[in-house]
Amino acid sequence: MQLKYNRQPSLGSSILKTLFKIILLIVILIFAIFLIEKISFPSPEKKYQIDVTNEIKKL
Repeated sequence: MQLKYNRQPSLGSSILKTLFKIILLIVILIFAIFLIEKISFPSPEKKYQIDVTNEIKKL
């Protein structure tokens, strides 16, 4: 007599795998945000003012 092989993972193991993946994703996102904050992006030194009144009159 052969025993049936249970191919489906148990409910507890599938929940643990999903929970582990979610926690890993959250940790990676927090780490990425932390690294992006460390990078200093150049900011424009001069504020540009664009005059669009001429183009509004043409319409």
